[in-house]
This record gives sequence, C-alpha cells and structure tokens, in this order.
Amino acid sequence: MRFTSQEEYGLRLLLRLGYAHQKGMGLTIPEISTKEQITEHNVAKILRVLRLGGFLESERGRIGGYTLTKNPDDIIIGEVMSVLGGKFFESSYCENHSTELTLCTHTPDCSIRSFWKILQSSIDKVMNNITLSDLMQNEKYFFEETSNKITSEEIN
Repeated sequence: MRFTSQEEYGLRLLLRLGYAHQKGMGLTIPEISTKEQITEHNVAKILRVLRLGGFLESERGRIGGYTLTKNPDDIIIGEVMSVLGGKFFESSYCENHSTELTLCTHTPDCSIRSFWKILQSSIDKVMNNITLSDLMQNEKYFFEETSNKITSEEIN
C-alpha cells in the first residue's frame, strides 16, 4: 500500500507551514521549495490544492506568502488526506471494476470488498484522530501518544 507523492508532499508542506504558523510567519513558494527540496512547480500545485481545500490562504505581493487558515490543533489529517488524494478504498471501486456483468461476480458475498472496507475504516479512524499539531511533535512523542490512543481505544 502506497500513498501518492502529492499526499506525502502535501503533508510535508502543511507541516512546514505549521512550524511557520508557530512563529507567526507565512512562507513563499520559493522558500518552501528550497526547504523541502521540491520543485517550485510542484509546491505551487500542491499549495493550490490545499488552499482550495480550505487549509491555507495566500497573500500576494512583496510580503506575501502562504499561511494556515486554522490553528494546527484544528486541522484534521484525515480531512487533509481526503483533499490531497481521496480515500484508499471507495465503495464505488467495485462498481467500476466489476467483470463483464454489471454487478461484481462475487456479489452479495464479497469478502475482498469487506476487507477493503475494514481497512479503510481503520485508516479513517486513525487519520481522523490526528491533527497537524500532533504531527508537529517529535517522532518519539508522536509515536507514543498515537500508539496509546490506538491501544487504549480512545479513537472514536
């Protein structure tokens, strides 16, 4: 299972802007491109997606740049991932990839579809309980706190 480069880069850019938000700053496309070593073209493309998704705002001009529209505590990673790439499994997938018949040959008893639904539900539960603020913590702290949430079944 792999995430797209747009999802990976999108999280990296959002994280970079989260750190800038803590300092009360915005960042320009060239600044982000240099710090993340992603081409300006790709940075601009991904920032546009995040802006249209409501996570960023942009200011034009000499002192312009990109800033978060909300506090990092209020930015849910599951929502970000939906904007950047959608779900890992959409139930419409079965309709689009059925056999020559209009329905899946395994309907109504498809354990594969159930597997993908369970996996998607698990991914959603984890990502919808992680905020940008959580990702801004150091790796050890983030891993321990997130693991504790998952194992103690605090996840909604």
